[in-house]
Amino acid sequence: METATQHHVEVLARLKANLESCILGKSAEIELLLTAMLAGGHVLLEDVPGTGKTVLIKALAKSINGQFRRIQCNPDLLPTDITGVSIYHPKKEEFLFRSGPIMTNILLVDEINRATTKTQSALLEAMEEQHITVDGDLHELPSPFLMLATQNPIDFEGTYTLPEAQLDRFMIKLSLGYPSEAAEKMMIASQSKVHPMEALNAIVDTKQVLEIQEQVRLVHLDEAVADYLVTISRKTREHHAVFLGASPRATLSLVLASKAYAFLHGRDYVIPDDIKYLAPFVLGHRMILQMEARMDGVSIASVLATIFEQVRVPVRLEK
Repeated sequence: METATQHHVEVLARLKANLESCILGKSAEIELLLTAMLAGGHVLLEDVPGTGKTVLIKALAKSINGQFRRIQCNPDLLPTDITGVSIYHPKKEEFLFRSGPIMTNILLVDEINRATTKTQSALLEAMEEQHITVDGDLHELPSPFLMLATQNPIDFEGTYTLPEAQLDRFMIKLSLGYPSEAAEKMMIASQSKVHPMEALNAIVDTKQVLEIQEQVRLVHLDEAVADYLVTISRKTREHHAVFLGASPRATLSLVLASKAYAFLHGRDYVIPDDIKYLAPFVLGHRMILQMEARMDGVSIASVLATIFEQVRVPVRLEK
């Protein structure tokens, strides 16, 4: 790797350590979050309350010295509460745009499935196009822009299922889960006097994040590895137990995520193991099983495991 790129890798290692000081015992999940950020994707965090989702997202915003906004979803939330609204100014005799919380670098959409489908759809344009349209006028979002949405997997009262079109726009879906016994004991000790978040310092700024994102796109993807990735994606559409497989957008997301994950680990090339590791997090939430398969106890994980066994892994890479 070049010197500048090595510097970026070292910076990312410090950034990861910064987040690990707030969320103990979740190194793999923090890596996935950073992977999404470097790839310019969005993250869906599905977990029970109290596992540290909000703390992790706030810590990320503080670590990159970025703007942070939070939207607490509920059935009364309107699209304009997210995007902002144009207000008439009597003196200037014109409409002025008053931006909503979406105009930020790190956006936490808490309990996204409690918002109505109409309100959820207000996020689609921002997630895909990095801008919003209000009263016919286009407003660019700050860059970088990362949306992290949470939802509770066990509380279905007063919730609205996320449509497939919206799920497809989340690059990665993950769950923090409960900490280990050792990590929970360390958590008690670390927060006995002061919360680690208060001592957190910025490791990078948003400009540096954009520079690293540009470096990530230059990570080499060998043709043989690209074929391996595409074959896995296509197999999800052909599997007999799958009703809806991964979309072409999912394939592109897996490419970017694999490049970001490789960069995070100090490599300027993608290996098949990167793809195999990330596929469940990138493709899993975009797949729907056949009703008969679900009744037979088939899971997305088992389907992907079968596909990995069927697809030949490239053993020789030439760069």
